[in-house]
Amino acid sequence: MDPRYDILFTPMKIGPVTTKNRFYQVPHCNGMGHRWPQAMAEMRAMKAEGGWGVICTEECEIHPTSDLSGLALMRIWDDSDLPTHELMVRKVKEHGALAGIQLNHNGSSVANYMSRMPPIAPSSIPTESQRSVQARELTKNEIKTVRGWYRDAAIRAKRAGYDIIYVYAAHGEMTLPMQFMSPRFNHRNDEYGGSLENRVRFTRELLEDIKDAVGDTCAVVIRFNVDENLGAEGMRADGEAREIVKLLADLPDLWDVNIADWSNDSMPSRFGSEGGQEDYIKFVKQVTDKPVVGVGRFTSPDTMVSQIRRGVLDLIGAARPSIADPFLPRKIQEGREDDIRECIGCNMCTTSDTLAYPMRCTQNPTMGEEWRKGWHPEIIPAAASQDKVLVVGAGPAGLECALALSNRKYDVVLSDANDTLGGRVLQETRLPALSEWKRVIDYRTHQLISRANVETFVSSSLSAEDILSFEIPRIVIATGAKWRLDGVGRENRSPVSISGDASIVSPEEILNGRKLSGRVLVYDDDQYYLASAMAQKLCEDGCDVTFVTPATNVSQWSENTLEQFKIQQALMAGGANVMCNKVLTSIDAAKVALECAYLGTETITEADFVIPVTSRTPNDALYFDLLKSEEQFGDLGIKSVEKIGDCNAPGTIALAVYAGHQYARQLDAPSDQLHGFKRENYFGREQESS
Repeated sequence: MDPRYDILFTPMKIGPVTTKNRFYQVPHCNGMGHRWPQAMAEMRAMKAEGGWGVICTEECEIHPTSDLSGLALMRIWDDSDLPTHELMVRKVKEHGALAGIQLNHNGSSVANYMSRMPPIAPSSIPTESQRSVQARELTKNEIKTVRGWYRDAAIRAKRAGYDIIYVYAAHGEMTLPMQFMSPRFNHRNDEYGGSLENRVRFTRELLEDIKDAVGDTCAVVIRFNVDENLGAEGMRADGEAREIVKLLADLPDLWDVNIADWSNDSMPSRFGSEGGQEDYIKFVKQVTDKPVVGVGRFTSPDTMVSQIRRGVLDLIGAARPSIADPFLPRKIQEGREDDIRECIGCNMCTTSDTLAYPMRCTQNPTMGEEWRKGWHPEIIPAAASQDKVLVVGAGPAGLECALALSNRKYDVVLSDANDTLGGRVLQETRLPALSEWKRVIDYRTHQLISRANVETFVSSSLSAEDILSFEIPRIVIATGAKWRLDGVGRENRSPVSISGDASIVSPEEILNGRKLSGRVLVYDDDQYYLASAMAQKLCEDGCDVTFVTPATNVSQWSENTLEQFKIQQALMAGGANVMCNKVLTSIDAAKVALECAYLGTETITEADFVIPVTSRTPNDALYFDLLKSEEQFGDLGIKSVEKIGDCNAPGTIALAVYAGHQYARQLDAPSDQLHGFKRENYFGREQESS
């Protein structure tokens, strides 16, 4: 290990417990929780194996009045939930890490769909999770009851074996303690409302209650957001947040600090860089003598060391970097910093919470498959044959496929028609907003450079005849896809009317550097990130941009990646004319006809150029050309020809990477293992079947 990083591996005392190093996996959701507990436990265990000193759960509901159904988080309502927790704790401790649990009541932030109990809050206010439902105001006696729920949950957590127990008072309106502290939600006029000291009373009592119950053996932590990015309307680092830290300064054993809401805390790389929370959280260590942990999408060990030496943090918190590379600490300790699989800040991981499915990651295709498929991020089975593999196409699927096959010790030939590796990722990351996503290419090309069992060819356009002449046993076609220009997408299932003199520009032309001027209409029926990123760049280039989408808002699917609001805000601030609920119907020389998605009424808008971002067509001609000679495969020694990634089914970069990895894992596997995975089925327990 580089001695500069020694400080990252020094122990740190947190109340009655000590962590072996400064790497701290803060609580984060994962789409597994109580619904898929074995998958969740194995995922956490993988991080402990990778060297993280502290491994925490996601938020854990303490009572049925804080029912987050149908999300897949954690519960500790009663003793029947303990087996899930005991499993995770045991798995984590097998690798020498401390286990932490984030106890939480969500107050008015839940609808209690399953429990059907009225939500509770400091005051009678609308809920965030269901319209036309309000939370009821707690009486002072009921506040004592809620404190008892927290205490009981803490005692159960101690029995389950946890070393660290959280009072979760962060992420704005998501938590009951923060609702008590915020005058936006707390309208009381008794000793729990009004003055700041009164509004902090509930949180103080929770910390005191839990320390009294379990503080002899368990560290008690507060997770607190120091700023909500709401100006005078919200919590501010230069306002009440500082006073709250002063009021509670040395009561918890550790301060876990961040900013709110979740979209600001897990800031996408499109809108924030590594270490972006420093200006907000740096005051905390000036106010308390207790250790402080915080996050910032840290992937650089130099940045981590700087944060500690400059007195910003004591422990390096991470959620997304620990997902992208569970072995990040061990790689630093072993002097393998260049092997770190760096988080790209795409927030594909956050979709697991918003859509309630097991987590996935663009950089780490094994995430969520640790138990289900037995995939390990650093260990892969050795080759089961001596078959050579030809991978045609070096985009995200092809690069990952070649790397994973190489790790299995297969001999690989990687060929691409372009003069540079990277495919669609290389194209898309030419947009400034997506530049950090280039790490998907950089990690894989760096790993492949030194592989003696990989031959790489660029500027190599192969025909079916060329490939057949090689007589390579295994052939993988990963030639990607291209954007359609006829308007076919989610709304239009058949081509729209386009006149011969219309100026249609493909997304690929823009991504490859074509410059436009004048009036440009971007039509987005893909509804994820690309159309808005291109429109943002066109605005910066001085074009008069009109952004049209059939959806009710810009980049609608990006609500799941926590960036929809920021994307639409940036487009509007950049001068784009945003038109939602409009379906493209025809394109003429300088006019575009749009139809209201609800009423069918027509709008005509002028445009010199139209860029349709609707759907893609697989570049699979080479694959089907090869199949024309399928009868010759046996004579030529060809055992299989498969297509993967966008060439097979266009999707996200994460899906392409996963497809490449899956092919490599399953090559030469028994037929009964090709598409199987373990499921968690329960009878007689509250957990739902997967």
